[in-house]
Amino acid sequence: MLITRRRLLATLTGAAAAIGVPSIWMSLMKTYDGPVSDHFDGLHFFDPDGSPPKSLGEVLRWQFGGGRQRAVWPEWAPSPHADTPPPRVDGDRVRFCFVGHASWLIQTAGLNILFDPVWSMRASPFSFAGPKRHNDPGIAFEKLPRIDVVLVSHGHYDHLDVATLSRLAGAFGSRVITPLGNDVTMRTSDAAIKAEAFDWHQRIELGNGLAATLVPTRHWSARGLFDRNKALWASFVLETPAGKLYIVGDSGYGDGGHFRRVAEAHGPLRLAILPIGAYEPRWFMRDQHMNPEDAVKALADCGAAQALAHHHGTFQLTDEAIDAPAIAHRGARRGERAAREISDVEARAGVRDLASSR
Repeated sequence: MLITRRRLLATLTGAAAAIGVPSIWMSLMKTYDGPVSDHFDGLHFFDPDGSPPKSLGEVLRWQFGGGRQRAVWPEWAPSPHADTPPPRVDGDRVRFCFVGHASWLIQTAGLNILFDPVWSMRASPFSFAGPKRHNDPGIAFEKLPRIDVVLVSHGHYDHLDVATLSRLAGAFGSRVITPLGNDVTMRTSDAAIKAEAFDWHQRIELGNGLAATLVPTRHWSARGLFDRNKALWASFVLETPAGKLYIVGDSGYGDGGHFRRVAEAHGPLRLAILPIGAYEPRWFMRDQHMNPEDAVKALADCGAAQALAHHHGTFQLTDEAIDAPAIAHRGARRGERAAREISDVEARAGVRDLASSR
């Protein structure tokens, strides 16, 4: 099959966001330098209970192999919802707003926290190529309240958006909490980003009685051609007055061990935010992204009383249709017949309120 230069660039740029196949121009970026541990060999991070990332050959097989069925998304799929958050949410209430893809605003105890904020039009190292938004963020950037803390789970372009982090640094001087090595990426791009890097299992006081702990997740990271797994990836357990929140940016399911270990170490969990999108084809994506059926199993494993679904409907990173995750998700919930329920967050600005009373 003849592959044009333009198509190959688009392929690799799209994969940079979806699964970390990187751009050549980022290949010489600075990376983490630290002591050897049980998940860092001195050069690369690894998950002792995970799977290595797919090779470039497998990426090309997915993109250009025979029989591929890639759904066509609408050019623009606007949401009827747009949120204007309050300046603060005090006391033991927690307010959630789904900004889109994996981005959330979490307000509680007088602090405003953003998770994996992406306000850019593309999840890509380029402004002219790569996955493009299909709807506006659920909150206009100008309507954000003052942001105190930002949690960034890992370095893939649909989660670590340096343009957005720079805007937040300029507007609010927000504190940024991220796994080891991603602080190098942020500060190399903009020294004004107040990035603090931590290892798995470290607990960070955020103020007002809140704390965040980084926990292992079944994923990996890359931004440049030669920096694969040179920065760490994580999920977060956020301690709030209303209970503990488990926030997962990207993760495969595997045998469920990652989720069960979080339950053992940090339970009981009041609520989990779980990804349900970017999962087709399964032979390629299952080790790094959950599908809706996996998310239902993950909810049972982590033991959270409630959950919210995300990581779908904004950027087309993989082959499924724009509405496929939400449809499959409802079917998975009905099939499980569990007492717990993952709430659909299909609107671009779904808002949920959580009080401390059970």
